[in-house]
Amino acid sequence: MPENGQRRVALLTLGCARNEVDSEELAARLAADGWQVSTDGEGADVVLVNTCGFVEKAKQDSIDTLLAAADTGAKVVAAGCMAERYGNQLAESLPEADAVLGFDDYPSISAALGSVLRGDKHDAHTPRDRRELLPIAPAKRRETGVIVPGHAAFTNDEHTPAHLRPVLRHRLDSSPVASLKLASGCDRRCSFCAIPAFRGSFVSRTPDELLAEAEWLAGTGVRELVLVSENSTSYGKDLGDPRALEKLLPQLAAIRGLVRVRVSYLQPAETRPGLVEAIATTPGVAPYFDLSFQHSSEPVLRRMRRFGSTERFLELLDSARKLAPEAGARSNFIVGFPGETRADYEELVRFVSEARLDAIGVFDYSDEDGTEAATMDGKVGAKTIRGRYDRMLGLVEELCGQRAEERLGSLVDVLVDTVDGNGVEGRAAHQAPEVDGSTMLVAGADGVDLGALHPGDLVRARVTGTEGVDLVAVPVEMIDAAPAGRPALAVVAG
Repeated sequence: MPENGQRRVALLTLGCARNEVDSEELAARLAADGWQVSTDGEGADVVLVNTCGFVEKAKQDSIDTLLAAADTGAKVVAAGCMAERYGNQLAESLPEADAVLGFDDYPSISAALGSVLRGDKHDAHTPRDRRELLPIAPAKRRETGVIVPGHAAFTNDEHTPAHLRPVLRHRLDSSPVASLKLASGCDRRCSFCAIPAFRGSFVSRTPDELLAEAEWLAGTGVRELVLVSENSTSYGKDLGDPRALEKLLPQLAAIRGLVRVRVSYLQPAETRPGLVEAIATTPGVAPYFDLSFQHSSEPVLRRMRRFGSTERFLELLDSARKLAPEAGARSNFIVGFPGETRADYEELVRFVSEARLDAIGVFDYSDEDGTEAATMDGKVGAKTIRGRYDRMLGLVEELCGQRAEERLGSLVDVLVDTVDGNGVEGRAAHQAPEVDGSTMLVAGADGVDLGALHPGDLVRARVTGTEGVDLVAVPVEMIDAAPAGRPALAVVAG
């Protein structure tokens, strides 16, 4: 045990923004029980790694992080998606980890880490399909006691209004941007995806919970909210209101201190015209469409157990741009899916060439444990997949660069993220954190004084140059300055 009695835990997060929200829930639970929480493993008694279990590379990154943590001499604990997905299998294959914790361990995370610190043995769980833990009927899922990471509060008193309940979240950085989890799990059955099996069925958070947490985040200095889930277009279906997200967006955008709300993880087949309109036209909501297309050839999409086509997807993008010509759009694609013919691939090339997307992620197909696609025939050869992947990477780099150049001379609203020796960097409305490039602000003859800018400021800037998907712009007007003297980070807030 630590000599001074102050137990220190370093929380390392891998993977997506949803995992980041889960880490801040774990951090709140630990801080509330007296742990000193940081993201720096130096001097930590326990290193808690929130792992990613999405694809092979992400899993390898998680293992490498766990092994590196073990070299520090601290106790090492694996949590998160990979730990939930593989449980005792991971514990057996990775003896360097002192414990492997599943989602059901989150409410008692402090006791679990305390036990590990004392040298006690912790038996890892046997993996199972978490979809089986919840009722098939979406409306009945909130009545269960199943643990859903990122949905918790200190009190379960349903008679206490959400805005009076403490928020179970401890921010791990001081960024002006934070994610807000709309929902967890997924009811879709995409043949390539294992996420529903270890994340469970789809469960929405209620609007009052979301608004209360959003207000708390704004109180800690957050200026942009990124709404995350496995499938944001399903939000509200288990609450009896399929238009819940359309109604929620203007309420979030109206919260004092927030200047931008961004929606991510849209399923094209579920993106209704009303939702397109809400995202494209609501003041304070970024006209930004993160659409999970994955492919555009109908035969491949059917094998993926998805819906759509090149023409339908182009029509969806066109409907957004008619409402907001400057709207940003991004997507991910898988090349080399089982059964993908040369004609299928060329159809994808045609779509990508016509879609005018701002950012594109490309994945080369690989079998994932427990997925239907892993058992499919018609596997594409590794050499062919590599060739298609390399060609697609070159194509999207060129196309996204061209799309950035289309913005030359235009005005963009930039949220300042960082101000340091490297300059002033932020993101325009079409640039989501981490994945879509950024905008470097530079001095101009009639521009805003760069020396007066701070993280969280929202400025209007004229685009003067591009570097791939990144923009260079001169700020010409301060739209909304970040409040001076931002509050210190809090463990909980009522």
